Amino acid sequence: MAPGGASGAGRPVVSFGEPEGYGEGARPRPLGRRGRSQAIAAAACLVLGTGLIGGAVTGSWLTGDSDGPGARPGFAAAQDLWHDVPVDQLFPPTVQGKGAGPGGADRVWTRIAVAPDSDCDGAFDALMRKVLAPVGCERLLRATYTDATQSHVTTVGLLFTRADAAAMTTLARRFDKERLDRRSDLMPLPYAAKGTAAAGFGAKQRASWTVSVLTDAPVVVYAVTGWADGRTVDTPQPAEDAMESGATTAPAQAGLGHEAQGLADRVERGLRKKAGTATEQPS
Repeated sequence: MAPGGASGAGRPVVSFGEPEGYGEGARPRPLGRRGRSQAIAAAACLVLGTGLIGGAVTGSWLTGDSDGPGARPGFAAAQDLWHDVPVDQLFPPTVQGKGAGPGGADRVWTRIAVAPDSDCDGAFDALMRKVLAPVGCERLLRATYTDATQSHVTTVGLLFTRADAAAMTTLARRFDKERLDRRSDLMPLPYAAKGTAAAGFGAKQRASWTVSVLTDAPVVVYAVTGWADGRTVDTPQPAEDAMESGATTAPAQAGLGHEAQGLADRVERGLRKKAGTATEQPS
């Protein structure tokens, strides 16, 4: 995936066949007593079958599982975004964060590095790799941003999995139930690019982070942030905690929770928009 590049090779076109009709030469048979009984039974089956099919189709439309014309294209559409959408559309050169900072302050992030799309080798610590293993790794996209003052650096990642909707839902429930997104031993690793403000952004510089397992797309969205001066952080704090009113930790006081969450949210919204799954209102 090259910056600003054109979309990848098109996907195969899927066509829906026309239903088979009755032959033009077919003639209806006269309805005798037996014929009437068969017709009544057939009509009852047709009504019941139509009701069941209609209910199933309606349910699938509501859940987004149908491939019919009324379905949300979200999950299937998102699978190919990593190679069909230019990097500048997934990770814009500049991201506006209106109201994303502490106290509702505006934020602006500038992209300083884009990692080559890759597999997940070396992108996560061993324990995080184990947690993510059930959904697999199709492709990983990452970019690193800095704030307007160039005081902070934040890596945003889009992990495109090999999982179906059920597996993504299972993983999302596990993250929620076990609060895995708050465990410091499950922090994603940053992308440190040489010659940029993030050159010294390593594992020990991680200060705040957020992880979101999507259920309407085979994607895990994450962001991890730290100071641009390369200082180490003894006690990193999850973004949700660092954003709480009255939080007094160094990451919270510096607004790093807002940096991670705000940037991740906006990249996720862009992904949803591209996949046609913009179902959540901006916070």
